Amino acid sequence: MGIKFFEEKKFFKLDAKDTSYIIGIVDEEKFLGHVYFGKRIPDEPLDISSLLRLNEPPFVPSKNNRDRMSFYDSFPTEYSTHGLGDFRESCLVIRDSNGHSVCGINYCSHIIYRGKPQLEGLPATFGDKDLCTTLEITCCDKVLNLEVTLVYTAFENLDVITRSVRVKNNSDKVIKLEKVLSACVDFDGIDYDIISLHGSWARERRVQRMPVGLDKRSINSIRGESSHQSNPFIALMDKDANDDYGNVYGFNLVYSGNFTAVVEGGQFDTTRVVMGIHPTNFEWTLAPGEEFTAPEVVMVYSDKGIGKMTRTFHDLYRNHLIRGKYKDRKRPVLINSWEATYFDFNTEKLLSIAKEASKLGIEMLVMDDGWFGKRNSDNCSLGDWYVNEEKIKGGLKYLVDEVNKLGLEFGIWFEPEMISPDSDLYRAHPDWCIHVPNRTPVLCRNQYVLDLTNDEVVEYVYSRLKDILSGANITYVKWDMNRQLSDLGSSFLPKEKQGEIQHRYVLAVYKLLDRITKEFPHVLLESCSGGGARFDPGMLYYSPQIWCSDNTDAIERLVIQHGTAIVYPLSAIGAHVSDCPNHIVGRTTPFETRGFIALAGTFGYELDITRISEEDRKMIPGQIKMYHKYNDLIRTGDYYRIANYTENHQYDCWAVVSKDKAEVLVTYIQVLQRPNYRSRRIYLKGLDENAVYRNTETNQAYTGSALMHAGLNIIGIHGDFKGKLIHLVKEK
Repeated sequence: MGIKFFEEKKFFKLDAKDTSYIIGIVDEEKFLGHVYFGKRIPDEPLDISSLLRLNEPPFVPSKNNRDRMSFYDSFPTEYSTHGLGDFRESCLVIRDSNGHSVCGINYCSHIIYRGKPQLEGLPATFGDKDLCTTLEITCCDKVLNLEVTLVYTAFENLDVITRSVRVKNNSDKVIKLEKVLSACVDFDGIDYDIISLHGSWARERRVQRMPVGLDKRSINSIRGESSHQSNPFIALMDKDANDDYGNVYGFNLVYSGNFTAVVEGGQFDTTRVVMGIHPTNFEWTLAPGEEFTAPEVVMVYSDKGIGKMTRTFHDLYRNHLIRGKYKDRKRPVLINSWEATYFDFNTEKLLSIAKEASKLGIEMLVMDDGWFGKRNSDNCSLGDWYVNEEKIKGGLKYLVDEVNKLGLEFGIWFEPEMISPDSDLYRAHPDWCIHVPNRTPVLCRNQYVLDLTNDEVVEYVYSRLKDILSGANITYVKWDMNRQLSDLGSSFLPKEKQGEIQHRYVLAVYKLLDRITKEFPHVLLESCSGGGARFDPGMLYYSPQIWCSDNTDAIERLVIQHGTAIVYPLSAIGAHVSDCPNHIVGRTTPFETRGFIALAGTFGYELDITRISEEDRKMIPGQIKMYHKYNDLIRTGDYYRIANYTENHQYDCWAVVSKDKAEVLVTYIQVLQRPNYRSRRIYLKGLDENAVYRNTETNQAYTGSALMHAGLNIIGIHGDFKGKLIHLVKEK
């Protein structure tokens, strides 16, 4: 069993594949302390008193009750609360019926069982009884009659431990929750670095590395979504850790709204990491008997650098988060109409693209924004999910049937969470948007946000999507969200629940997604949010792929996709070959290179194939053949970073190695040509050292050891933005 309780010494030991996580019960008052998180260690002998420094000042309260505050302020508590003297970043802040915010919890009971529970109304990883063991520790504040249950699951085949929290009001009075985070880990020492992912629209998930230092480092979003600007991921690591070496501790929140991740270097050379829902604009009323569930945090430990952490996240999410028909399947090669036509299309134009696509081997046409209401620009009609038959002559079913006759599947774009001021829906229901009375809501992209805390609004959205998806043979949906949340007010919720809007909004989005995916299990759902503003594990639970960024420039995508792939599997990264000069940055890159980079994702097209050059058009069938040849490997294999353009400023390189190490695909992109320079040498990773690998293009043979240690020369590339694929197969 992956979790044990040692009754005599009063500690819990959670063992994942090569990872241990230890929690101790301390002193007569049963404080819960964090003992250890890292490389797997034996069960016994183990002195948790020494690891917790219980025999050092300030000592436990039973030995030094005159200075409890110093104990609270230095003890590595497993779940920190506010108000008793732990002045570090806390996880739980309450407000009782008297207006006080003091809370202290101690161990009460626990249960250990096989398997993994799902979270009510929330996405979470899943695992069966053969792979997972779960520990639930119930802690109590006996003054408040408040029960806090800490839930841990150890995955025995992966270096993964997940955490979530339930808070229950067992009193006869209302308790307000003002902050409920999902995880807290105290590390010894402050000599760590932090990796996080930051950016903006069209510049998502740039990798940032910085030292912990003293005081607090905060990575967060209060935008109502996980955001372009930050991602709900951090990694704490040794100072000298790199892709292949060192201890790395990854944390990822399975949630799609406001989040916070705080890393705090403390006064006694300790480092605290906390993660969960951001407390800004968060409040939750717990009536007597009610319970609140906080979202899951995934914790990954690696003793072999960032790369092993990455591959663990990929394996976990591919096998224990992503669900549905396309979980383990190759995705159809699609062409999206957005950069081909924007709003300027009709049935005739779409069918002309579809006819050309069918000749080239493309498998699906996706009709993006502009097909509904009076939508000829972004200034109207969101919410009016009725086909514009002036543009779509004969109606949606006619168009879909005609596309199907050409041998293509059909996909469609929605932005279900939004409403335009210039829409029939808004004119009928102005109170259905999120707003504060007597204030005109702030516009973004000419739109407001629907108040999904109102069940009537949710039912309307669901019914419109259901009608559209039932009325034609639609097998793909792009679900977009093009603005953040502001003007936080609901005409539906009572005043005492106005602080619950943002979390209730996220729960409603999940409810909608759950209903749609269950009603239409054959539909491939791709999440989007102005590009990559909601690229998080919460959305991956419902959509097996997410549009990575509205920036489709191949060179920009090197940086964006590198940061994304640190956590999220290549199979989830929406990536297309687009037009040049690129519509975002104006750069021109070779059509071949655009294909190589899109191959490290879902692969598709986003350009008007009726207007591209004959030279580019002729390359498409070969690119699609390449996709079908390599996608099983890319979708399921182990991902290795070999070189990063952001560090060397000249070239980018990565490889995907099959699980049995029998096959490897290397992608090399020369971003900038250097003058007077010979061939570049790269060093592969993850191969079988004793095997012989043969290059399927040149027939040259190499040992795995030579490829990893002596290296492989990249020759025959001249000029900027050029690329090369190298496919190696193990000889039997």
